[in-house]
Amino acid sequence: MIKKSLFISSMLIMSVAFVSCKKEEGCTDKNASNYSADAEEDDGTCTYKGSVVFWYGQATSEELQFDLSSSLSFYVDGIIVGSTATTQYWTGGPACGANGSITVEKDLGLVKSKIYPYQVKDDWGDVIWEGNVTVDANSCLAFELTY
Repeated sequence: MIKKSLFISSMLIMSVAFVSCKKEEGCTDKNASNYSADAEEDDGTCTYKGSVVFWYGQATSEELQFDLSSSLSFYVDGIIVGSTATTQYWTGGPACGANGSITVEKDLGLVKSKIYPYQVKDDWGDVIWEGNVTVDANSCLAFELTY
């Protein structure tokens, strides 16, 4: 009986030692949207998000109105993300999510940076701007459009 209890006790001690030596796995990148403060070992599951805010200044606003454009529609990756009046302008790059801004948050998945195509069309359906915008993890890019 003593041998059996010694065997069980030693097995419990080895189990506790094994469990306590095992490192907690998870996302260890503080810039990731799923960061785990408890993780001691990165398991490759970190996911990221990033944002871009589109803006233009007074001179661009006036030029658009001069060309009889009264509103703009913004598309990122082929999907409409917002619209605004051409009279709405900024004196400098707004913060992401600022009232009246065209802010887009993108889920980047497992990568820290991704390039997306964008288009801006006026109320006549004419493409005013198009190109690519790079969205970086855990950041907000103020992307100025000039006419």
